[in-house]
Amino acid sequence: MTSVQENIVDFPGRRAGCPFPPPEYAEIRARPGLVRTSLPDGRTVWLVTRHEEVRAVLTDRRVSSNPTHDGFPNFGRTGGVPSPDQVPGWFVGMDPPEHGRFRKTLIPEFTVRKIRELRPEIQRVVDGRIDAMLAAGNTADLVADFALPVPSLVITALLGVPYVDHDFFEAKTRVLVSFASTDEERESAGKQILRYITRLITIKQQRPADDLLSRLLASATMTPQELSGVAMLLLIAGHETTANNISLGVVTLLSNPEWIGDERIVEELLRLHSVADLVALRVAVEDVEIGGQLIKAGEGIVPLVAAANHDAEAFGCPAQFDPARAARHHVAFGYGVHQCLGQNLVRAEMEIAYQTLFERIPTLEIAEPIEDLPFKYDGVLFGLHALPVKW
Repeated sequence: MTSVQENIVDFPGRRAGCPFPPPEYAEIRARPGLVRTSLPDGRTVWLVTRHEEVRAVLTDRRVSSNPTHDGFPNFGRTGGVPSPDQVPGWFVGMDPPEHGRFRKTLIPEFTVRKIRELRPEIQRVVDGRIDAMLAAGNTADLVADFALPVPSLVITALLGVPYVDHDFFEAKTRVLVSFASTDEERESAGKQILRYITRLITIKQQRPADDLLSRLLASATMTPQELSGVAMLLLIAGHETTANNISLGVVTLLSNPEWIGDERIVEELLRLHSVADLVALRVAVEDVEIGGQLIKAGEGIVPLVAAANHDAEAFGCPAQFDPARAARHHVAFGYGVHQCLGQNLVRAEMEIAYQTLFERIPTLEIAEPIEDLPFKYDGVLFGLHALPVKW
């Protein structure tokens, strides 16, 4: 077991003109033990970059995802996991057994069978967006016209949220996931989304429908306030992460067209891009040894998902796009009890989006050099702000 290292490295953040994941990830991964870094608020945390050790952090009961514990890492006052008093029902910030109460209720809604039943609706949404793009001409912004509205339409229909309000919640979500937003802006955006969902739940209580919110209300396993937080989490996670995956995947496939149509591309794209790199924030609630390093109770931990998914010990030639590799042990959806609840939905949306897009627009190409594309260097989630295409 190694002692605490005195050297504190700069946080390896994204920056324009630099590839993602940042090259510093590999440098940190090559060091023995773990490395400490300083967050914007001045506190130091442990960085975990190796695949095996990231999985160890995400499954150890001595490590908590609850932001109310002293030492929990946050990127600003509201720049991380909200506390229960901020957003009741934000269950990804809860530990067992409380976390399990929410997850047990939600799991039946996201099973493989349930998502299989949803595939015709996903197909209808994808076809509708492609119809609209083709009708508008031979150019498009694939983010605004396809990658974002596809998961937005699906998750709003699933939850029972009127899609007519999508501009509102998509705009507020952009504020919440941007490092460029101030704490005050993020706090205001979060409160506005919660107020909107709370009003919607009141309507569902009076007029139930065939949607997820109505079914969760009928289950009586959570309070309306908790349901508001759950709905906010599902609404944000259900469109923002998938939109980033779809757009980045299109860029990768157009750069590697020999793989278009291969059924193995989704898992490799999830691993390669690891858009939710910075969301698995943790704190030790007891002393714990990870990677030979003693982490003391009260010390924050940042497992870097993209670093783990680019660990050459787990994935040979990790920077290479190779769908033929066995990549299902990636941690793009996290790992352990907090593994992404909606992963089956994400996979289905990506698969149907790619298959249909390239079948219906086989001459699709990116309209600008890849190096000039507006990547999300300023976001909690990696992705593209826009993707100009033509055909």
